[in-house]
Amino acid sequence: MQSLWTRPKCGRAFANRNQFHFCSNVRLEDHFVGRDPQVIATFDALLAAAQKSGAVKVLPEKTRIAFQVRMSFAAFSMRRHWVDGHVVLARRLESPRFRRIDVISPRNQVHVFRLQEPSEVDDEVERWLHEAYSVGEQKHLKTRVR
Repeated sequence: MQSLWTRPKCGRAFANRNQFHFCSNVRLEDHFVGRDPQVIATFDALLAAAQKSGAVKVLPEKTRIAFQVRMSFAAFSMRRHWVDGHVVLARRLESPRFRRIDVISPRNQVHVFRLQEPSEVDDEVERWLHEAYSVGEQKHLKTRVR
């Protein structure tokens, strides 16, 4: 697998050379200012669930917090009373909890959801994060799409 390219301006690593993005100096804690305590607890539960699959790089960006291995596999926006999030899966996965599914490519499908409390980070959400973690590792690129 190709080594990661590091953007000189901000030091962020990407799987693709010259990947477009906006460099940011946002701090993680900036995302939690003015948010309900359950929003912070829900984010903490999401991070703990993702870390069950392995090491996760947490990337605070201007409007969201991304989770990355080789590439980003999930991202979360902190709202006052809830967390809006998405996971990138290599297939379409049906669940009534998904608000929508955006097909970026056959192997990159963004599944959007909303969580309001940490108890909603259950076995189902953990499975989504585990599968998305594999996409972040780019393991899905080793198999053919049919």
